[in-house]
Order: sequence, then C-alpha cells, then structure tokens
Amino acid sequence: MDGTLMQRPDQPAMLAALERLVATESPSSDKTRCDACADEIAKLFQQRLGVAAIRHRRPDAGDHLEIRIGEGSGPVVLLCHHDTVWPEGTLGRLPFHVQGDRVTGPGSYDMKAGIVEAAFALEHARPRRPVVVLSTSDEEIGSASSRALIEETARQAVAVLVLEPAVTGGAIKTARKGIADFVLEVDGRAAHAGVEPEKGVSAIEELAHQVLALKGLARPALGTNVVAAHARAEIDVRFARASEAERVVAAIQGLQPNLEGARLRISGGIDRPPMERSPGVIRLAQLAQRLATDVGFTLSEMSTGGASDGNFTAAMGVPTLDGLGPDGGGAHADSEHLLVESWLQRTQLLRLLIEAL
Repeated sequence: MDGTLMQRPDQPAMLAALERLVATESPSSDKTRCDACADEIAKLFQQRLGVAAIRHRRPDAGDHLEIRIGEGSGPVVLLCHHDTVWPEGTLGRLPFHVQGDRVTGPGSYDMKAGIVEAAFALEHARPRRPVVVLSTSDEEIGSASSRALIEETARQAVAVLVLEPAVTGGAIKTARKGIADFVLEVDGRAAHAGVEPEKGVSAIEELAHQVLALKGLARPALGTNVVAAHARAEIDVRFARASEAERVVAAIQGLQPNLEGARLRISGGIDRPPMERSPGVIRLAQLAQRLATDVGFTLSEMSTGGASDGNFTAAMGVPTLDGLGPDGGGAHADSEHLLVESWLQRTQLLRLLIEAL
C-alpha cells in the first residue's frame, strides 16, 4: 500500500477544530445556537476542502448542512448531526479538556468528533464517486425536520456511513433497534369515595390493566421490549425487526378498556424503523474490517438498542454502517469522552472506506 495512504491525520488541527465546535453549544431546541454551530461546520469544510456548504434553512428548527464533493450519481453519504442533548451553559461545568488520550466536553463524543473526522478524512481522500456530507440539527429529538432530507439524499447512494460514535470498546454498529413512542391516557368517572364509590370508574385501575397488557407484548427473544415510562403511560417501545414493529404498534393502537365506562386515548406511533443487519450492511462491515487491519487495528461489530438517523437509510435498503466515529463513552452523561488514538484511526479508516467505495 502507498505509504501516503497511511499518513496520520493532523492531530493538533483536529483537536482545535473539535474545540471550536464544542465551544459553540448547540442544544437541539435552540435554533440560534444550532445555526451558529452550523456556521462553524461550514467554515471547517471550506477551510479544509475549499467547498462551500449548501444550507437547508428551517424556520422551525436549526438549519441543516449539505457538503458535496464531486459530481455524478451514486454518492457515498456521510451522515452526521450537530445538535446535542446538552442545555446552554453546560460548558461552564464541563469544559472542553484534553488529558492524554482522553477528550471531554459536551457533545464531543456524540457527535461533533464525527463531523471533524469527516472533514479530515476527505481532505486527502481520492474518492472514485461523489461524496455528500449531511449534518442535521435535530437528531437528538427525533429528526422531524431532517428525515425527508436524509431519505432523499440517501435514495441514490451506494452506501451511508454514519459518523455516530462507536460502541464503548470500539465496535461499529450493524444493527439498531427501532423506536415507537405512545401516550396512553385514561378517562374514568369520578364518584364520592365515602358515599357511593360503586358509581365511579377508576382511571388508575384501568391504567393498571393496560400496563399489564403492554407488558405482555414483550418478546425478549426477538429483541422487543415495552417500557411504560411514567404514570400517564408514556410508552417507549424498542424492536429489532420490522415485523415486530407492525405487531406491537397494531396491538397498542387496538387496546380496549377493561372496565365498563372507562375510555382510552392513544396517540403516537413509530419514530424510527429498525436498522436490520441486512446482507448489504454485512458486506459494508466486512469491507471496513479488512481496511481497519491496513490501518493497524481490529474492528468488531455489534447491535445496539439506541437509534440514529442511520435507521432511516437502512430501512430504505441502502447499505448503512454506523458507529464510525471514535471510541469513548458517556454519551448524554457527564462522563462523555472520546479517545484520541481511536479517533485518528477512525479518520484513516473513513478515508480508506470512501476511496474503496
């Protein structure tokens, strides 16, 4: 292999770029701050690649960014997001910090490091087909304003590479559970508890019946679980297969009262389809694993219960590989961190993947 292919990325420049993105806090629900972060990302790609970003402006959410390298059909899509779960001001108590191999800071691991990785991998890459980098602003809150753009961008792609962080330990993600969210509300009938309780219909009793019915929908062997998150019955369903999604959603939407006089109100539905381990995903993972040995590390793969925008593209039948960002841990927690050496290796791997595709 040509030695220039194995050239290590510019670590100081990558860390400086990451610090700028982390310092530009970007809570999902704060359009102004998300847009300021999008500005920084546009500058990064302009400086490293000399390519101007296409801005997809949203009046109701942060803008989305699209960076196109090369012309033609059948692109490789690099999927990122620049919104974070962290509220404005988090930097005051969790500042960006580098200590040895460990980098901390809100949104560093999930997933601003992946955006920087994409820019530096492309800087010296020689892709054989067009590359589209898409960075969205609402992944952490369900991708309502970006889903159509993601699916349209991926429709003609040969592959989607998701720059979400790796599973702790370094594994890429070849399967993710889908998510459906519901709210179940119960109307009973009030009555005087001391004088004529028999004339009432207890909403709490009816809710207890329904929670037990929901528990009965679980099929752990198939990767399906149902979680009633609050007393109002906010129902978080995770499913590993599309067929299971159809079964559980139909059952929840068809719930009937147990107590005469009780009424149910059910709202919600599928938020993200599952990312299933299809033959296309397997081939893409095997390619990444072979190329990782060229870089000098071993790449494992696994499934995860969390979802990402890669769920959308995988459900369309587009080969999708997730978790190509750095190793680390603590996503959405104060312990959020990434490991620098893994980040550098993943940047080299991403470059080789882009060129191989």
